[in-house]
Amino acid sequence: MKSVLYSVLASFVLASALYVPARAAGLNIETATIADLNAALASGTLTSETLVSAYLKRIEAYDKKGPAINAIITLNKKALDEARQLDVERKNGHVRGPLHGIPVVLKDNYDTVDMPTTAGSQLLEGHMAKQDAFLVKKLREAGAIVLGKVNLSEFAGSGGSVSGATDPAIIKAGSVPNGASSAGGQTKNPHELLHGPAGSSGGTGAAIAAAFAQFGLGTDTGGSVRGPSSANGIVGLKPTHGLLSRAGIVPLALSFDTGGPMARSVYDVAVALGVMTGVDPADDATKKSEGKFERDYTKYLKTGALKGARVGIARDFMGKDAGTDVIVEAAIATLKKLGAAVVDP
Repeated sequence: MKSVLYSVLASFVLASALYVPARAAGLNIETATIADLNAALASGTLTSETLVSAYLKRIEAYDKKGPAINAIITLNKKALDEARQLDVERKNGHVRGPLHGIPVVLKDNYDTVDMPTTAGSQLLEGHMAKQDAFLVKKLREAGAIVLGKVNLSEFAGSGGSVSGATDPAIIKAGSVPNGASSAGGQTKNPHELLHGPAGSSGGTGAAIAAAFAQFGLGTDTGGSVRGPSSANGIVGLKPTHGLLSRAGIVPLALSFDTGGPMARSVYDVAVALGVMTGVDPADDATKKSEGKFERDYTKYLKTGALKGARVGIARDFMGKDAGTDVIVEAAIATLKKLGAAVVDP
């Protein structure tokens, strides 16, 4: 009964918080894709400054106030200046790439030359990298604006031992929750404030679900992009190992580590992925992708792409939560409608 009451109260807090619409120049930025934004930017009905301002207003209203989602560790104080500069470049006929003027947030284990990289640990607070991570360089070269750095499970671990913990709630629970760090605290799930955002890229998942940026970067070693994407109702991709450089990312387990894009649409994930591919001399694993990587993965997004694809249903994982089962059954029905060959024992 208490959990239901707390859930209702949390929902009330979110609903009653000062509402800041997710709109910029008439566009709903919660549903607009990068293609929609680029069309508006190209036509002059939207500027990067307006877009960045809209996202910053969302962060101001909902990250530390109202529902206090607490996804952001560091904001880029020069984001608006960068947006204005990119608007000038566009006006002068120079567009850097498909992300020109598009805001992104980074899991705080990506090195950035202009903001600290903490990996979620108080031990690294104030640590400044000498250069951007390879993937961050690629994003900036394509015109992306790094809006800020977001929280994560500390050092990209996914919860675990309470050894050294001082918070009584954590000690009582017997484990460190996902989406929590000594540098950033506990991030909440925007859909249910009493739930966590999963880990370890929980800050990215929560920030994108709350429309704090157009897309974000996470890292995945054993589910750290996929889990938070699922828990926060967004799209995430763990690329094939070696497709994206790990240089400038605080490591966890190099034989499995990879960066990965997270967004509110498959299209945006595909755009971000294509921007970041390429062989990096600083990461030997990327040599495996030479001659195989693409610059544009959106060309593979085709209506009817699931036709004939065999999809197996693992019923062993169902039957424990009626609400979840309803959603899964609806997804199975959608797969069938789209032409997939569903193998359902």
